[in-house]
Amino acid sequence: MLPVNKPLGIDQCNCSAMRKANRQISRFYDAHLEPAGLRITQFLTLAALNELGSAAVNALAEQLDIERTAMGKMVGFLERDGLVRIRPSPTDGRSRLIELTDAGHRLHDRAAPLWQRAQREFEQLNGANNVAVLRGALRGMVVGDIRPSSSED
Repeated sequence: MLPVNKPLGIDQCNCSAMRKANRQISRFYDAHLEPAGLRITQFLTLAALNELGSAAVNALAEQLDIERTAMGKMVGFLERDGLVRIRPSPTDGRSRLIELTDAGHRLHDRAAPLWQRAQREFEQLNGANNVAVLRGALRGMVVGDIRPSSSED
């Protein structure tokens, strides 16, 4: 048990440092994507669908490591805005697939150069090698029973 008057040392908290960095980096990317009217989470969803063609909500949530319910809510907003469509899976009637609409493809194509600029500026600010090492280290993080992602850049 810690003594009552001893500070906890929260400035050494791994979770706090990661959350702070996450918020700062997200704000950085959000500012770059603002001219397209997107936040980084929305852009990454459009980018994933652009690469995958179509995906079920669960698969998309897993790909982006977003809670399934949060992903479902975001997809609902993207559908409302005409950027994605949801259709039944041709192979599994119980499953629905999400895909980009023409407007979604156009917005992705408009936002991609903004994201690329954010990538370049982030690497210039932090050093390309440092950023690559950071991504590798983050992919290798192990938290409890959760295994690190095996995806590459």
